[in-house]
Amino acid sequence: MRPAPRILVLGIGNILWADEGFGVRAVEAFHKAYEVPANVTVLDGGTQGLYLVQFINEHDRLIVFDAIDYGLVPGTMKVVEDDEVPKFTGAKKVSLHQTGFQEVLSAADLMGQYPERLTLIGCQPRDLENWGGPLTAPVKTVIPAAVDTAVRTLRDWGVAVAVRPEGAVVPPLLENDIDVENYECRAYRPR
Repeated sequence: MRPAPRILVLGIGNILWADEGFGVRAVEAFHKAYEVPANVTVLDGGTQGLYLVQFINEHDRLIVFDAIDYGLVPGTMKVVEDDEVPKFTGAKKVSLHQTGFQEVLSAADLMGQYPERLTLIGCQPRDLENWGGPLTAPVKTVIPAAVDTAVRTLRDWGVAVAVRPEGAVVPPLLENDIDVENYECRAYRPR
């Protein structure tokens, strides 16, 4: 009997540049809402670029959340799978980490560790210039649909994904007050 595939659910992006943080905020929302079995790792990859290759090499399948310039209406979500993914991660560079992620996939392939299944859940950004700003409304609005897409993908792959019980204590995915409540909502709190 074949062991369960090792799966990585990864969010990449830079929360310091508004919509560029889509991937990080989407993986954060996924982590808060769902429990996954031990063969699934949930990771904020931020802007680590080639440092992510070690994580790719340790997993058989990969789901990636990212802001991608598809040339569509801001807030449009597009799902790309398997061999089509590298075409989109390098098609039109939004930020430095995108080229790095394409290089991560190439490095994994050269090492013989390319994921057997790969799903990119991308969102068309609206604003990438607002230093320290939150996600724009059209991009923030698509996060629940992006999370649902990841859940459907995992379930299609035979993974038992469960909604976290209400009131469950969830270990933080993002440390040092960069989670959405502490970072993006800081500007709106009375002092």
